[in-house]
Amino acid sequence: MKNQLTPSSSMILEIRELLENSRKNVAQQVNTQLLTTYWNIGRIIVEYEQQNQVRADYGKQTLKELSKELTQEFGKGFSRSNLQNMRAFYLAYEKCQTVSGKLSWSHYCDLLIISDDNKRSFYEKEAVNSGWSVRELKRQIGSSLYERLLLSDGDANKEKVLSLAQNGIEIRQPSDIIRDPYVFEFLGVPENKPMLESDLEKALVAQIEKFLLELGRGFMFVGTQQRVTLNNTHYYVDMVFYNKILRAYVLIELKTKKLTPEAAGQLNMYLNYYAAEVNDPDDNPPIGIILCTEKDSIAAEYALGGLSNNIFASRYVLYMPNKEQLIAQVEAVLKSWNEKKDNDHE
Repeated sequence: MKNQLTPSSSMILEIRELLENSRKNVAQQVNTQLLTTYWNIGRIIVEYEQQNQVRADYGKQTLKELSKELTQEFGKGFSRSNLQNMRAFYLAYEKCQTVSGKLSWSHYCDLLIISDDNKRSFYEKEAVNSGWSVRELKRQIGSSLYERLLLSDGDANKEKVLSLAQNGIEIRQPSDIIRDPYVFEFLGVPENKPMLESDLEKALVAQIEKFLLELGRGFMFVGTQQRVTLNNTHYYVDMVFYNKILRAYVLIELKTKKLTPEAAGQLNMYLNYYAAEVNDPDDNPPIGIILCTEKDSIAAEYALGGLSNNIFASRYVLYMPNKEQLIAQVEAVLKSWNEKKDNDHE
């Protein structure tokens, strides 16, 4: 009986990888072509309106008739609302080449709702860079991530606005991964319900994928209650992550009350231990984050000041923040910054 050759696991893996990459490439080409087609449909609609000086009420009727004709001939996908999105798509993106084939039409429909060009550009860049699904994009927009990032360092300015719009989140130093507040609406916990720190930790672990989304790009979950032993005494870090972009461990302490100096001192001890006992030679110094319900700026300054390690304190909330309130705060800070800059030039 002749020996039968059986495919090796490496051969199967190589062929599988080839097929998967091929499918991805085909899907992206189809998606890019779809976006190009929709952009051009929007262009034709806008050019028709401009050439014929179509009034708004007649424009609605035109789209209604166009929707009927296209649906009869080509099937679904040409509702009046979708045609309006195509029109808005063309108006928002002057050049079709600036549209990313890595995002779907559904992504762009959500992005087109955002009227502010800088804000829309930020979410588009981050959706591409972080590989957000449509659901994740909706969540990040709903949680006002853009405004929270602008306010995280307490001093929003036009340079930061333009940087976020043009580049998305650039992670170069520990402060770049910090948000304030962090939003944990995905836990489904009532706003005023008392909660133990252990319960908060368990709830975050149960929703670890959503927590990682909120933490941002580059985070990998290491574990909870990671033991630190000093002089035969055991201490436990609430949550430990590793950020592969910064090449650093990130230690998180959960506090269901306001920030205290004791919490900062304890976390500083944990960071010293990780730097000496856990870090590999290629790792950067570990980073500490205290998540608390309240944070007084002056108390935080004294509690965190003078510490040798990178320790940050941020509030967390269990509900979606008030978007209008955050936008007003950003505008107020920008106005104050502009006035200060004008006074400096005088």
